[in-house]
Amino acid sequence: MVDSEIILQTDGLTKEFKGFVAVKEVALKVRRGTIHALIGPNGAGKTTCFNLLTKFLPPTAGHIHYKGAEITRAAPADIARMGLVRSFQISAVFGHLNALENVRVALQRRLATSFQFWKSERTLDQLNGRAEELLAAVGLQDFRDYLAIELPYGRKRALEIATTLALDPEMLLLDEPTAGMGHEDVGRIAQLIKKVAKDRTVLMVEHNLSVVADLSDRITVLARGEIIAEGSYAEVSRDPQVRQAYMGSTDVEAGHG
Repeated sequence: MVDSEIILQTDGLTKEFKGFVAVKEVALKVRRGTIHALIGPNGAGKTTCFNLLTKFLPPTAGHIHYKGAEITRAAPADIARMGLVRSFQISAVFGHLNALENVRVALQRRLATSFQFWKSERTLDQLNGRAEELLAAVGLQDFRDYLAIELPYGRKRALEIATTLALDPEMLLLDEPTAGMGHEDVGRIAQLIKKVAKDRTVLMVEHNLSVVADLSDRITVLARGEIIAEGSYAEVSRDPQVRQAYMGSTDVEAGHG
């Protein structure tokens, strides 16, 4: 029986690669309307777990349920249409289109029209209003005419979030959203995640533990492919297994995953 308050649930989720078990019997429950973080040291299985959830990899064993429906064998495009969208992987960012055009392309996809670049400018202009709203939502209203390739790294990430939001996801999976960013960009993206999470569920893999501590309602810690702890940041940071997993550190905050 699947709890209606649980939007995403896995049971016994396992992935083996030629005898190596990357993810082992993971039982994950993500509640609706929360920000849930998946953390762990390098090699913990976080990315493999994300690839299983978003159907980029088939599981060796186990089940995945989304909104009460089993999606274990569903195709990536099918679960995206169901409202489960992975940012930075599915988002459409074209370097030689400007920011507005990138969001407009994503809006076309949600409307189930093909990428008809030969359509008249007047027809495409009908999407401009919503595209401009999305750019404003991620703080890019002043960058609408910049080519994506010209945007600073943090702004490009914000554009990727805007194109993902164009698909109107009910649940957003963020794969290391602040990776490679300087302090200012990290703060900006963290605030953006908090903003877009107000009316949807977010599951994120994130190495920056200060971002995890600030944003997450609940945290699942993986090590060697298995869940070793779950709870609030305060709870998991006190857990001896978690401290040991982060390279023997006595303080989780000193660890980097």
